[in-house]
Amino acid sequence: MFPLIEITSIPIELEMKVNSAHLEYLRGTAEVEISRDKGGLNIKSRPIRLNIDTFEARNSLSPSLATTLQENAKAGHQAAYEATATYAQQGKLLLSAKMGQEMITQFVQNAVDKNAKPNIGIQFLPSHGADISWDEGELSIRYEMDKLNFDWRTNQPSFKFTPGDIQISVVQQPDIIIKYIGGMIYVPPSSNPDYVPVDVHA
Repeated sequence: MFPLIEITSIPIELEMKVNSAHLEYLRGTAEVEISRDKGGLNIKSRPIRLNIDTFEARNSLSPSLATTLQENAKAGHQAAYEATATYAQQGKLLLSAKMGQEMITQFVQNAVDKNAKPNIGIQFLPSHGADISWDEGELSIRYEMDKLNFDWRTNQPSFKFTPGDIQISVVQQPDIIIKYIGGMIYVPPSSNPDYVPVDVHA
């Protein structure tokens, strides 16, 4: 007697894919922008300035109208003061009781000023020199070097963490295969061409 059924069991097949966790370090980047400011040499020079004022010298040669009027007025005042003093002194002498040769001599002496310089008609022109003044010269030197400007743009370093991952996939589903491995079954059995009757009396 042989088995008529063959049973085959197919187990489940799984595929597992594992991605490990990893930490990634991202470096920082740096950029620099350089600009230049140009300097230079700056020289400022101012020479000596000579100031010559010739007004008084020209005025002594050819007096202006204002100067002439001022001098004449001053001379008139001085003459009036001197005449007043002279008349007062002479009046004092005339009031004296004695009038003689001595008094006449004193009149003449008073009329002639001993300290007065003789006027001989010679005058040096111009009587006043030119006024000379000057402003000092100036020299300034300014040198400025070139300037370099650095503009930094930096990014801080960072870390990137990727967590682990497990992927499970089913490659083969479980299954049971039942296979009949026997021969043909005839109903009734006598229809089998190879049928041999069973002797139940033997």
